[in-house]
Amino acid sequence: MDAAPLLEVSGLRVDVDTAAGPLHAVRSVDFTLGRGEALGIVGESGSGKTLTALALMGLLPARARRAASALRLGGEDLLALPDREIAARVSGKAMAMVFQEPMTSLNPVYSIGRQLTEMVSRDSGIPRGQVRERALFLLDRVGIPSARERLGAYPHQLSGGQRQRVMIAMALMNDPRLVIADEPTTALDVTVQAQILRLLASLQRELGMAMILITHDLGIVSRTVDRVAVMYAGEIVEAGPTAQVLRAPLHPYTRGLLDSIPQPGAHARRLGSIPGIVPALTGTLVGCAFAGRCAFARETCRTQATPVRAVEPQRLYRCVMEPTEPRGWPIAPAVAASAALADAGGTSSPDPILSARSLRCTFRVRRGLFAPSRALRAVDGVSLDLARGEAVALVGESGCGKTTLARMLLGLQPPDAGEVLLEGRALGATPLRERARRMQPIFQDPYASLNPRRSIGEIIGRPLDVHGIGEPSRRRRAVEAMMERVGLAPRLFHAHPGQLSGGQRQRVAIARALVSEPRLLVCDEPTSALDVSVQSQILNLLADLRDELGLTYLVITHDLGVVEHLATRVAVMYAGQIVEVAGKDAIFRDPRHPYTRVLLDSVLTLRPGAGIPDTRLGATPADPLQVPSGCRFHPRCPQAIGRCATEEPRLEGGVRCLLATPR
Repeated sequence: MDAAPLLEVSGLRVDVDTAAGPLHAVRSVDFTLGRGEALGIVGESGSGKTLTALALMGLLPARARRAASALRLGGEDLLALPDREIAARVSGKAMAMVFQEPMTSLNPVYSIGRQLTEMVSRDSGIPRGQVRERALFLLDRVGIPSARERLGAYPHQLSGGQRQRVMIAMALMNDPRLVIADEPTTALDVTVQAQILRLLASLQRELGMAMILITHDLGIVSRTVDRVAVMYAGEIVEAGPTAQVLRAPLHPYTRGLLDSIPQPGAHARRLGSIPGIVPALTGTLVGCAFAGRCAFARETCRTQATPVRAVEPQRLYRCVMEPTEPRGWPIAPAVAASAALADAGGTSSPDPILSARSLRCTFRVRRGLFAPSRALRAVDGVSLDLARGEAVALVGESGCGKTTLARMLLGLQPPDAGEVLLEGRALGATPLRERARRMQPIFQDPYASLNPRRSIGEIIGRPLDVHGIGEPSRRRRAVEAMMERVGLAPRLFHAHPGQLSGGQRQRVAIARALVSEPRLLVCDEPTSALDVSVQSQILNLLADLRDELGLTYLVITHDLGVVEHLATRVAVMYAGQIVEVAGKDAIFRDPRHPYTRVLLDSVLTLRPGAGIPDTRLGATPADPLQVPSGCRFHPRCPQAIGRCATEEPRLEGGVRCLLATPR
């Protein structure tokens, strides 16, 4: 590695003009990045990670102002250039950015080929034919099949993983020396996530690029970067070699983030959690910004500025604590289990509260204005029981039919065949109001599911109004009691969703679902939109409520850490079918279906230096419009044999596989 750093950042500050005054979003950030080196920047939402990257790229919003003591890329002084010139001369050329959501970055009315070739400016002097050939080369290099045909495709015709690969190819069109990847895998399945991260790592090594990876996932950081910088409230509070920071964190915030992550084999314990949220960064900031949330804060932390301390030349942290002081966060005790569950030793009743029998659901879709409609088999012959008091996790890649199945179980989507039984009674024969009293959904995005014009008290109490439960004064008391139960302060009764944090909004969604005292909750990705610190609070809350109220959960998720912490049983879906179902411990200890093993092998646990696993997973998920014959997983299965392509397996002994041993 060249001794001279590729990127030098010193005293970087970003202020944003708001109605409440200047917001100090990034405050005196210092770091360097060597040629070919990978740096991870981690922290909660609002900590300043993305604005730091946008400041480097000259892409800050109009109300934001950048200042720094030094800002150099390859020896060139970026401070001497206005933002517009940085964007024109440097961004996309010397450095490029891969954004979090490709659909917001790709133009839906332009073909992939046009968007790739337009990355190379017309005044570059490169013939258009060579530009097109480079686009073809990069599409092929990032793993887009039939690259020449895909040049004429549009973003909506690609899968999520393919769109992200196109974004990576666009970033590489000008052969940059630095690539900044901002949460490049947040919305992707674990299998696609592993493929994208492995691709980035291999391209970095092959092309000799430096990389800044912005993420909230410490598992990704542990396997992909050389050094890590932990940001909080606009500052870097800890930095150093990845293995050192993650194995022996020196700042309480880093320790708190690590304790918030569900770890394999530790599912019996409660997760640690960091109380509160990132503070508003307006006005004059005094003392340590983390003091209000820190379990180890001292009086001086609130009144005096905290200096940066160096343990080694590259091992820094911003805290008054000595390196030898313990930093284990206290873990709150669980809520006492209900008497019924305690008597049963925490086991669930064999009496199912909800049963699905051979459910099928087919949609008619067309791939063109004048094309004939075709049958899309979203769910194909699914049977599943949910016993009272258990938590069943439904896992699988996007498009496998999880959400459609959940909608049928809730009665929101009529099945083409089969039936749903709620407490032994056909769901269709159960009146809608009674059905809504017995089971409630919790959606993935709480902000999208809450009415922004209603107060929190009105939102939580709405089910009581709809069902005509109690007098107004009794309903008010019921709402306040439920707010207390889910950890919402009484002062928030008259607040609105826009005034709450993400974790508070999810607590509102949970309180609204519980206020009518249902027996079953269907949770669709309940923590995927949350930071790890908030995720741990919600997971602990859901576990407590299950024990306290005897609730039954169906949890749809792609996060196997969430599964291991919360679930008692796991059902794995692929191409509209359940391919394996068993107790959580059996699934994690002894997975029988090859697809289940691939999912587990793709999980990026905290293992510094372990690298990204290569599952050898072939092709892309099965197209529900063209379901393969035989076993639906066989085109991707690393163990498939000849009969797998012609003989369709049945679900026997909890496994749908011709080669697996039934349980």
